[in-house]
Amino acid sequence: MTMSRGTLDGDAHRAGPALPPGGQRRRLPLAGLAKPVARARAFTAEAVGDWFPPADPREGVGADVVLLVAELVANAMLHGDGPLELVLDATGTRLRVAVSDRSPALPVLCLPHEPALPGGHGLFIVQRTADRWGAEPHERGKAIWAEFDAHRLTGG
Repeated sequence: MTMSRGTLDGDAHRAGPALPPGGQRRRLPLAGLAKPVARARAFTAEAVGDWFPPADPREGVGADVVLLVAELVANAMLHGDGPLELVLDATGTRLRVAVSDRSPALPVLCLPHEPALPGGHGLFIVQRTADRWGAEPHERGKAIWAEFDAHRLTGG
């Protein structure tokens, strides 16, 4: 399952960050980790700062990435039988975040979004902040992923 909201300004052709050929990947095991949401937020903020300067993980798109990761990990805790792993994968053109959990049930985006009602806001945040997102089953459950175009993070 893949969802997309398209590019914001049509500048996807601009050069991305200076990453090694093939990009970089960081993994954070989450199974059994104390305070997984806080740990995932800090882990993501550090990676965004390292990979996409001058992106600030406290504001703008950098903060959107950190918020999205927190939502995905929280959703895995609430609806996915516990989070397994956070994977951050950066290339010169995009940042992909993926959170895997133990549940094979794929998420369903509730439309229309009802902001006054409790629940159902996590995937709405994912849809609104990421350029693309989706879900993929795997042998231990599923992974929910989201991508941000690099030019949004670098301001380029």
